[in-house]
Amino acid sequence: MASIFTRRVIAYILDFFVVSSFMWIVSYLCYFLMNPYDTYSVYQYFPVVLPVLILLYFISCEKIKGATVGKALMYLEVRSKNGARINWAQAIVRNLTKIYWVPIIFDWAIGKVLNKDRILCSITKTVVVDEL
Repeated sequence: MASIFTRRVIAYILDFFVVSSFMWIVSYLCYFLMNPYDTYSVYQYFPVVLPVLILLYFISCEKIKGATVGKALMYLEVRSKNGARINWAQAIVRNLTKIYWVPIIFDWAIGKVLNKDRILCSITKTVVVDEL
């Protein structure tokens, strides 16, 4: 069986495909709604809308279900260090680095240098646990 870290990376890649699929659907619908008025003008708002949708996906999935689609497929779950489900504040703070997909690398790298998990996981006192 793969390590939790490997499964978290795979889960993150799977979540990337889920968010990308969702964004494809949103852009497709926006195109048909906005095309009669001003072709392609809606796409100038995507750099603002995309991070909001990414945060909504990660925050709502981890708060409500305890895992995103990728984590659920990899049998992982996010919990507080005391074993309880995470609250809204924990879900928001632990997912701040996922806004543009790149800052999470720095979050992980700084955590490795400090011999901890991700920095925001340490701050929020959350862990990713194995459901198996």
